[in-house]
Amino acid sequence: MLPISLAIAFSLSLFLLLLLGYLGVPLWAWSLYTAGILAVFQAPTWLWIGFGIVALVLNLPLLRRSLLTVPLMNAIQVLKLLPSISETEKAAIEAGTVWVDGEFFSGAPDLNRMSSEPYPELSTESQAFLDGPVEQVCRMATDWEINRRKDLPPEVWHYLKQERFFGMMIPQEYGGLGFSNLAYSAVMVKLASRSFIHTATVGVTNSLGPAKLLLNYGTPEQKDYYLPRLAKGEEMPCFALTEPTAGSDAASITSEGIVFRGGDEKLYLLLNFRKRYITLGAIATLIGLAFRLRDPENLLGKGENVGITCALIPADTPGLVLGKRHDPMGVPFYNSPVEGQNVVVSIDQIIGGSEQAGQGWKMLMQSLAAGRGISFPASCTGIAKLVTRVTSAHAVVRRQFGLSIGRFEGVEEPLARIAGLTYLMEAARIYTCAAVDNGEKPAVVSAIAKYQFTELSRKLVNDGMDILGGSGICKGPRNLLANVYTAMPIPITVEGANILTRTLMIFGQGAIRCHPYIYQEVTALNEGDAIAFDHALWHHIGLMVRNTIRSMLLSLSRGALAQSPVSGPTAQYYRKLAWASATFATLTDIALIAFGGSLKRREKLTGRFADVLSWMYLGMATLRRFEAEGRNPEDLPLVHWSMQYAFAQIQLAFEGLFANLSIPILGPVFRGPILWWSRLNPIGTLPTDELGGTLAQAVEMPEGVRDRLTTNIYVPSHPDEALGRLEQAFQLSIQAEVILKTIKAAIRDGKLPPAKPEKLIDAALEAGVITATEATLIREAESARNEAIQVDAFSLEEYQQGAQLTAWPTKELMHHA
Repeated sequence: MLPISLAIAFSLSLFLLLLLGYLGVPLWAWSLYTAGILAVFQAPTWLWIGFGIVALVLNLPLLRRSLLTVPLMNAIQVLKLLPSISETEKAAIEAGTVWVDGEFFSGAPDLNRMSSEPYPELSTESQAFLDGPVEQVCRMATDWEINRRKDLPPEVWHYLKQERFFGMMIPQEYGGLGFSNLAYSAVMVKLASRSFIHTATVGVTNSLGPAKLLLNYGTPEQKDYYLPRLAKGEEMPCFALTEPTAGSDAASITSEGIVFRGGDEKLYLLLNFRKRYITLGAIATLIGLAFRLRDPENLLGKGENVGITCALIPADTPGLVLGKRHDPMGVPFYNSPVEGQNVVVSIDQIIGGSEQAGQGWKMLMQSLAAGRGISFPASCTGIAKLVTRVTSAHAVVRRQFGLSIGRFEGVEEPLARIAGLTYLMEAARIYTCAAVDNGEKPAVVSAIAKYQFTELSRKLVNDGMDILGGSGICKGPRNLLANVYTAMPIPITVEGANILTRTLMIFGQGAIRCHPYIYQEVTALNEGDAIAFDHALWHHIGLMVRNTIRSMLLSLSRGALAQSPVSGPTAQYYRKLAWASATFATLTDIALIAFGGSLKRREKLTGRFADVLSWMYLGMATLRRFEAEGRNPEDLPLVHWSMQYAFAQIQLAFEGLFANLSIPILGPVFRGPILWWSRLNPIGTLPTDELGGTLAQAVEMPEGVRDRLTTNIYVPSHPDEALGRLEQAFQLSIQAEVILKTIKAAIRDGKLPPAKPEKLIDAALEAGVITATEATLIREAESARNEAIQVDAFSLEEYQQGAQLTAWPTKELMHHA
């Protein structure tokens, strides 16, 4: 056995080692620590000499660079331990800004900063627009009518233009509404709760399109001419990027423009292109076009291959071929091929003028960096809120075996998932919008939002269809989810297919751009800058040591060692986020070292890393919402469910990483004791059945949680409309349930014969168990319930001819509304 004094010294040295590692002290502090250890344990002279040499080399940058860093740079280049970055990748990486996503890659996230990020409310002006024009346009046509017409009705098109829906993001000085991203997002939420066609139509004109590119890069002349016309709807824009051979790999576009000098001595572009999947393309009057620009005579002074360029092409330009439509899943928004054969336009049609020639890829990446995080999350949140509203009402109204189906645990499970994820999605929507409005262009967060929101809304719509059963699959004016269900593959696919977004963009771009040192190292390596590389490398090594020790200690303590910016029931989740971040950052560095540049081809691994990063972000947004909304105790079950679900997804991803990191020596350790320990001591497990039941019951009650979850969506009051009818039946059913319980009690007491309470209304009235008013209410509830559960049926002729079937005339609906 060791002497007591030696045991104490050893314990203290180990404690200091872990403490210094957890805190992440600089290199000189480690040198002092090592010197102290040598002194305490009375190290021999030769060991002191060796330590002195090593400490001198490590702590003197000039020696360190020449003796260690430069040889390491050469070895890294030979072994390709860091990923190479092409020019297009570099443009994508540099397009956005690093926001809170960088905190997670640090391994020690600043939770105070993240929990203090803006979480704004809508302005009075924006709320008025929601309650006025947006409400009105939703009244004007049902989703069923729009789908049967295969288009928005003419009066809706006129109203959208009249109220500047196509110019929401254009500043007021150009005739637009000048909305913030949050306000625009709120409009999209409400439109999505009415019809996917609204969001597809309005979204393109306000997100990725000529207007946004003109605002950011256009010349004063281009802005003054086009922006007022776009704001008023006098020009209908589209943006043509995707080609048959350039989908997810948009940088490989083959569309070509050639610069030439005309007979009038002015410069022109000769364009040939073939585009597809272009929303609004068939009816566009102004086409934004991405193409590769060549300048054989170097007329622009930028060489022959100028690069990807964006230009504006009026639809009446000779050689432009428009007018055809794709049919995406039968969802009738305009989506079209756009072709051009020997199209000639002035060089002035390049967005930003000739000076911006070759800057198109940068333009697109910078626009997408923010855009993906706004439009899709808004539309998907609107869908989630609609599903919440519909399924919670249906679960009460629909009865089987004498009970509302919401009482059955099999229905409670998906209903809880719908409620919890809707709360989470709304939180992340506002959190992301606030960042963009604050000047951020969070490319990685936008990719997370695009991927996760579209996947989660697909999950929720599937859950909703399961709860509705036959009511969900019989299409007609009464059906509220079938058209949404049909449309769900569309947002999954467009603006970066989800498989690519998950496996390449979220983690692939994030690991380089958001990591504290990787991008600095890659840049310095490519530029041969030994000083910059030395600085980044040794700080990176220190970061790895710190995160490894943090990960170990936080795992041993189940996150208890981490600090939380708040107290109370949610503090545990902040600590778990710190724990997850430390593990994530440690594994990221291990994977980067082990696989180097080949990591981006190991998409099963990068996909799991992306899942961890995504759910940490969604979890943080959920916690921020709870704090921003005043820590409402009624919302606490929603927070608990959402956070537990998020950590369960993180745990699942970690287990996948541990089981599949095929690294020499470390691989068996990950697959063995670490995987075992991870399952024994998990970061998260799925929410309990009891918690899910609490959520389901809460959302089945009027007002309260249900109304807060579905705020600012379109809820018609007219009982002839599907959702209005369902809402009426829901409210009456809730009121009648109290009276039915009185009748059930009378049956148990022998005052009434055994039978279904609904069959004993007259007997209960005669026995004085209920009043005449209460009897009337039960009958009204039963009538409304019976009407709400009916499904549509058509004559053979109507069905075969595809007659324009609507629930009521539009004018009548508007009158009643």
